[in-house]
Amino acid sequence: MTENSTFEKINFSANELLDTEFEECTFINCTFDEHSISNITFRECAFEECNFGKALLNNTVFNDIQFINCKMLGLDFSVCNTLLLTMNFSGCNLNFTSFYLLRLKGSVFKNCTLESVDFTESDLTSAIFDHSNLKQAIFENTILDKADFRAAQNFSINPQKNKLKKTKFSQEGMRGLLTNYDIIIE
Repeated sequence: MTENSTFEKINFSANELLDTEFEECTFINCTFDEHSISNITFRECAFEECNFGKALLNNTVFNDIQFINCKMLGLDFSVCNTLLLTMNFSGCNLNFTSFYLLRLKGSVFKNCTLESVDFTESDLTSAIFDHSNLKQAIFENTILDKADFRAAQNFSINPQKNKLKKTKFSQEGMRGLLTNYDIIIE
């Protein structure tokens, strides 16, 4: 197990991760592109300005993780180990990523790009989408109770196909709830 370590500017696509457990570690400007980080455990770690494009995440444990200004295009988080899964994102590009069937209660997506992200059948209870772009994000059979979309942009959520109880929206964001009804709002 590696604890309390900082890794900077390492290309893990070319170098294997030698350990399978990382606790309270920080990864800065590291590259995991198209690399397998399957079966690795990350606890209380931070990833800053890292690139994860198409990394393989089979059975990866992400427990209490902070992703800051990371490129995370096309990731499939649905294959991660879901026990104790807790992640927050700030300034990340998560386009084309899948969170299918995941329990992400209380997760924060701050200043993120979430275009064409799949949240189908996820539990996003109390999640916060703070100044994040949700263009073409998929919400279907998603639990959005107490989620906060007041500062979110470009979302389209069908209230008939998702669970919305005490979900927060701004007046401007109401359009995102009505797009499925083919009505004109001026």
